[in-house]
Amino acid sequence: MDTQSSSATAKTPTGTVPNEPKPPSQQAQGENQKLSGAELKKRAKAEKAARRAQQQAAGGKDIKSPKESKQAPKDRDSKPASKESKQGPKDSEKSKPMPVRRRQSLSIASTKEPKGEVKQYAKQAFGLFGHLSGVPRNHSLVGVSKEVHPAVLALGLQYSSYVICGSTARCVSMLLAFKSVIESYTTPSGTALARNLVSHVLSPNIEFLKSCRAISISQGNAIRWLKDLIVKIDPSVSESEAKSHLLNSIDNFILQRITAADELISLNASQKIQAGDVILTYASSSIVQTTLIKAHKAGTPFRVVVVDSKPLYEGKRLAKTLAKHGLQVSYGLISSASHAIKDATKVFLGASAMLSNGRLYSRVGTAIIAMLADERNIPVIVLCESVKFTERVALDSIVGNEVAPSEELLSEAERDVLVPLKPLNRDPSSDIAADKSDARTWWMGEPLQMLNLMYDVTPSDYIKLVITENGSLPSSSVPVVHRISTNI
Repeated sequence: MDTQSSSATAKTPTGTVPNEPKPPSQQAQGENQKLSGAELKKRAKAEKAARRAQQQAAGGKDIKSPKESKQAPKDRDSKPASKESKQGPKDSEKSKPMPVRRRQSLSIASTKEPKGEVKQYAKQAFGLFGHLSGVPRNHSLVGVSKEVHPAVLALGLQYSSYVICGSTARCVSMLLAFKSVIESYTTPSGTALARNLVSHVLSPNIEFLKSCRAISISQGNAIRWLKDLIVKIDPSVSESEAKSHLLNSIDNFILQRITAADELISLNASQKIQAGDVILTYASSSIVQTTLIKAHKAGTPFRVVVVDSKPLYEGKRLAKTLAKHGLQVSYGLISSASHAIKDATKVFLGASAMLSNGRLYSRVGTAIIAMLADERNIPVIVLCESVKFTERVALDSIVGNEVAPSEELLSEAERDVLVPLKPLNRDPSSDIAADKSDARTWWMGEPLQMLNLMYDVTPSDYIKLVITENGSLPSSSVPVVHRISTNI
């Protein structure tokens, strides 16, 4: 009978409790020897489910201490898992849902409010365009890091005030400012130029430029090229040789990718202009200006129509420059574009960037001009250097764009009109005297919020031809040219 009872006890199912309890360590060792791999996985899964349910009942707190784990139901499934069960297959763990506490941390991080000036600026975000609101532009030197070079300080203020405007001009001026930074740079003892110059010198200067105005596509490509050039410098090369190599490389980059590229593009594009043509262009582009002047000097009789828009009125400067060179120029705002397009035979457009899906990223209003030209079967020709090509893709101008301050939409004359409307403000308790400086403070947000987008996206179907330094090509060939130019 004793042998039968002992054998019966040994054959007891794993789900029952023996008559004589054993210490937990000996009991776990005995169970691990008897349970198969599948049973261990099942038990570990049940233990995790029990802990998860206990966490939810406790308000989502993470329970890790052994005292708290003993509060679970005292059955075999709630006992601590063995080492073998904790080392279960990684694939099954990856497929399990995230713990509740991680979801809470993500939600808390996403609801953090910005502080100070950024918080006040973010209040202007509204509706569909709320994600485009960012940090206000820096118009002063207050709080600027001491690592920022004086040449970059002056350049950033020129960016924010539109003294230097246009993708090409901003890229060239930035590289020239970086030359001044490199010339005045001295490698600290115990460090390498390739590491210290990028992280401790260039990065603060780049961040300051970003705070003044968003970096353009061509600027971003130039910055990546310069950083890659610095990283590849051999540590055994002396500092003077490395700096000389960087300065010469920057000069060659400006000469080959911008200056020579503009010369080739303008030469090729000027040959597209025939006698009697009416060339319509929008806003202002340096490469379009060079092309029109070159075609005029070649003796081709043609007329130019410049369409412009607020708030920068870049086309006004272009029209004045062309008129000084003897061209016959007509000037109008974008509100009259549908009338101005009637006489046009070709449309020449500049570019801030050409996207990989063949779309044009340029000054806001460009898409309207291209659409009007497409309706009348007028060819739209884009003049763009390959340094402005990017691997990015955009279907519209809402997902990503540069937002300028909305008060820039107000001219002096418009502020004069708004001043008499001061008593109509929603805040009747305000006793501030109405003047021009006050006009742009009370109108913002109540009752109207204005959005000042800088760029828009033109579909590739509206673009007939893209002229680059590599030749004339369809917009669908943009990613190919971009790969070639980046591998040079």
